[in-house]
Amino acid sequence: ETNPKLRVSIITRLLDTFYQIRAARVCSCALWIIGEYCLSLSEVESGMATIKQCLGELPFYSVSEEGEATDASKKTPQANSITVSSRRPAVLADGTYATQSAASETAFSAPTVVQGSLASGNLRSLLLTGDFFLGAVIACTLTKLVLRLQEVQPSKVEVNKATTQALLIFVSMLQLGQSPVLPHPIDNDSNDRIVLCIRLLCDTGDGIRKIWLQSCRQSFVKMLSEKQLRETEELKAKAQVSHAQPDDLIDFYHLKSRKGMSQLELEDEVQDDLKRATGEFVNDNDDANKLNRILQLTGFSDPVYAEAYVTVHHYDIVLDITVINRTKETLQNLCLELATMGDLKLVERPQNYTLAPESSKQIKANIKVSSTETGVIFGNIVYETSNVLERTVVVLNDIHIDIMDYISPAVCTDAAFRTMWAEFEWENKVAVNTVIQDEKEFLNHIIKSTNMKCLTP
Repeated sequence: ETNPKLRVSIITRLLDTFYQIRAARVCSCALWIIGEYCLSLSEVESGMATIKQCLGELPFYSVSEEGEATDASKKTPQANSITVSSRRPAVLADGTYATQSAASETAFSAPTVVQGSLASGNLRSLLLTGDFFLGAVIACTLTKLVLRLQEVQPSKVEVNKATTQALLIFVSMLQLGQSPVLPHPIDNDSNDRIVLCIRLLCDTGDGIRKIWLQSCRQSFVKMLSEKQLRETEELKAKAQVSHAQPDDLIDFYHLKSRKGMSQLELEDEVQDDLKRATGEFVNDNDDANKLNRILQLTGFSDPVYAEAYVTVHHYDIVLDITVINRTKETLQNLCLELATMGDLKLVERPQNYTLAPESSKQIKANIKVSSTETGVIFGNIVYETSNVLERTVVVLNDIHIDIMDYISPAVCTDAAFRTMWAEFEWENKVAVNTVIQDEKEFLNHIIKSTNMKCLTP
């Protein structure tokens, strides 16, 4: 798409070497390319010829073989067919669900009767293992080629001949899908797509033709341009960030004093130094933003005033708590006791401090998050004064940790998204009441309120 000059030579090479491809996914991609980029008459014809050659002779099985196959299946014990049962639906390339065909799930030894030798075409041998998703891709590719042939081929006879051959292939595929030769029948999704292709070739409207021959390509071009735009923006953003100023102080970690630092703090320091070196820190010099995130923990009239600044970083929550002694007395054994609810875990036990009159102290508390769910941190400040021997307790406000703080927008490829979607069964229905009428606006509203990002343009 991005190198139109090389298109012809790439297509020629692809058609020449297509018969060597043995992996179904690679076949699907190659077929898509053939369907989209074979434009001239000779390319369209050779594309169709290549696919026919790789499919081999029709029909895909004969009745006598069918008899033998059923006999053979009766004779052989089912030890060689190890079916991995899978409850989850597969997600197809267009984002719809299909019940997973056993092509990917069954590890069975090649059926000797059906398979033929490896010399038979690669598409044929893949189809005969029951990969009907590939069958649907072949059908779509052939349909595109026939539709294009109708535009570039002046001879009606040739066009009709090609159309009937394509229809014959589709029908043979459907017959194969419903035959008892294969260990499992064709899945509904592929069946529907092949039937759609048959309908199309029998009766093509101009609107449909436009969708198949132009719209698919346009959406692909749009996706590519969006991707390139994103990459250039990321590069620009990277180029603008200066990792360090020339006159910055250099911290030699090994020469620092490590007195009074716990093992965890030491490890954190090393991590932070590494991140600074690799420029991973984002400069949050947004002081106003910082002020928004300060939580008041005690009242202004309490003898001890405390406020916290909460930072959420991946799986850590760091509380920077400022404690101020408002009295004229020295507070001894002042201790900040925290407790958590939900999947949060305090990392270290709090220390005791002595606070001089009207002085303040910065206390840091680290909390590990085991799962990104909403949690609550609550606690109190306990201290003794010199004249009274009993301990005084000041109860703190609760700190609510919001799940939204963990979510930051990111990018992931379509393929990766699909595999993740299939692995984690994340389908939760949420009812939303809204007055927004426009889908795009509604999508933007959801993106904004969930801190997420839309993957497709």
